[in-house]
Amino acid sequence: MEHITPVYDKCDCENKSSENHEKCDTASAANSNSCTHNHQIPENSTGGRLLMVLALNFLIPVIQIIGGIFANSMALISDAIHNFSDFTGVLISYIALRIGKKGASLQNTFGYRRAEILAALLNVAILFGASAVILYGASQRLRTQEVVSGGLVMIIAGVGVIGNGFSAWLLHRDSKESLNVRGAFLHMMGDFLTSVAVLVSGLIIIYKPWYWLDPLLSMLIVIFILKNCWTILKESTAILMNATPKNIDIQAVQKFLENFPEISGVHYLHAWILTSSGVAFSCHVVIEDQLVSKTSQLREKISRKLFDEFGIDHPVLQFETDACGNGSLFCENNCSPIDPSDHDKHADDHPDHSNKK
Repeated sequence: MEHITPVYDKCDCENKSSENHEKCDTASAANSNSCTHNHQIPENSTGGRLLMVLALNFLIPVIQIIGGIFANSMALISDAIHNFSDFTGVLISYIALRIGKKGASLQNTFGYRRAEILAALLNVAILFGASAVILYGASQRLRTQEVVSGGLVMIIAGVGVIGNGFSAWLLHRDSKESLNVRGAFLHMMGDFLTSVAVLVSGLIIIYKPWYWLDPLLSMLIVIFILKNCWTILKESTAILMNATPKNIDIQAVQKFLENFPEISGVHYLHAWILTSSGVAFSCHVVIEDQLVSKTSQLREKISRKLFDEFGIDHPVLQFETDACGNGSLFCENNCSPIDPSDHDKHADDHPDHSNKK
């Protein structure tokens, strides 16, 4: 089997040194399609809006906790916990925005973007603990109902409605361009709706002494929090395990590539998520024996089609003239470049002469 090239995935701008930094930036601006990877970073204005939302979502929970204590409302306190969870969510989005610009290094060749995944898991752990505390407090309130100040609940919940609504409005435009910001926007919309529910419960308590409604609503909010936590936990774990993205069918990708007239076979396919957005992909592509320089146009064609059809923005292609292993989807793990048995056989044929005088 002849390998034309072990790996053919070149993006000079991705590993630029400090010496050619300015030159590479100029080249990227002149020809934005010269690099096949599509790592979009929101503009600086997005960072400013995220900071504004961050400030609002720190103040709102503080006000709600203080108000919840004075109003004797578990619903307000649980809504504050929910809002604070989204404060950490927006903080993660902002940190991801800053870290994503740092780029790769010799020690971290994929960059630092998975830091947001680790932060998301930490956020989930904190929320699980906070939810347990809220559930315990709400269950105690159901057994021994206490008077709740409906008027104060409405005022504080109204602050949450205004603050969360304004935060959602700030992020709405950028949510169409960035998956990271879109997640923050959806969090703000969830906060807005829960604050509306708490406001309505305060209105009801003013006219009806249904004090059991307050702890019951806090339990419902906890269920909503835990549902979001479970989703984040599954997605984060899948990313850390390098699982195939949910929206990508590996077999469909294989059939799609094998329909190219220049390709006689595709095997050893892998797809994984680098961060919360951005899909990496690698495979072995069997083509006719030719010069390496002639594969450049085919590589660009494959990369463009993979992005258009499957959203794959980081393809790594290995061109071969003959299928390795058995040529199947995963090659049954027989595509290792070095077979240990071959090494042992080679050692037998060439004994160690280090002791030869």
